[in-house]
Amino acid sequence: MSTTAAWRPCSDNARDRGDTLPGSGSRGDRWFLVELAGSWGPSAFLDSPSVLDPVLGGALVRRIEGAGFRPLAVREPGRRRGRGRWRWASVDARPGYESVHRGEVSDAADLLDVPLDGSSGIASTETIVAVCTHGRHDRCCAVRGRTILAPAVAAYPGEVWECSHLGGDRFAGTMIVLPHGLYYGNVDDADVVRILRRHHDGLVTPEFLRGRSALSGAVQVAQHAARTVLQDFAIDTLHPLSEAPGPDGRREVLLDHHGDTVEVVLRETRSAPILTTCHARVAGPVRTHEVLSVRPSRPS
Repeated sequence: MSTTAAWRPCSDNARDRGDTLPGSGSRGDRWFLVELAGSWGPSAFLDSPSVLDPVLGGALVRRIEGAGFRPLAVREPGRRRGRGRWRWASVDARPGYESVHRGEVSDAADLLDVPLDGSSGIASTETIVAVCTHGRHDRCCAVRGRTILAPAVAAYPGEVWECSHLGGDRFAGTMIVLPHGLYYGNVDDADVVRILRRHHDGLVTPEFLRGRSALSGAVQVAQHAARTVLQDFAIDTLHPLSEAPGPDGRREVLLDHHGDTVEVVLRETRSAPILTTCHARVAGPVRTHEVLSVRPSRPS
């Protein structure tokens, strides 16, 4: 890439290239959300001293990640109330284990003592919609993410939060719907209220769905391909039975479809070198998956 080329936001370039959404969701089986009410630095937990002591933030991240969770900072949309309240949510996004437990502590240091085994907090059935607005991490997230907040909040007050970096900056505006861990991208080009309404009806919106956080990239792509063939957009279907390497660099994914089996064969590919974030200076290839076949069949 020429160093003299005019700079453009990563999300503009991704749209021009036609970067594909399915399979781009980063892994997160379980999540631990912490309310950090205020301005965030490039790392919400480590670089936001007016909100959270960086030493405490580092210890908190190590504890969360050490327990197999992904940390995510959240804040109420449009609110800037100093340190705010120390609310938290523990989320299991694994298919069949979806759950949310919510709690609150009186001091940030008490977050280090919150059990991460589901034994603490109050079980909740409410959906959490986390929209990435982390502008200090990537400007596209702030510019595009904020455009979807107002209609989402108006339609589903109390469910929608601003959140820190989710990954996939070039697909801003991005959001994740928990506890199912459904990543959506390019949402500012969509009707966000329609996406959330369909979610509450138990359906995904495939044209903006990146994938499910508890599944590998290959399975995310396989699910998307199977949904397209079967025209089945229910959230709670097409769960993976197996994922295995095949001949010639292929991957074979078996999905359950109401007791039937769907076989999806993929080939891992690499894109041309691209800049994946607004801050990136070195272009590199991105892993993608080409769908070779989708074959529904009944188990023997």
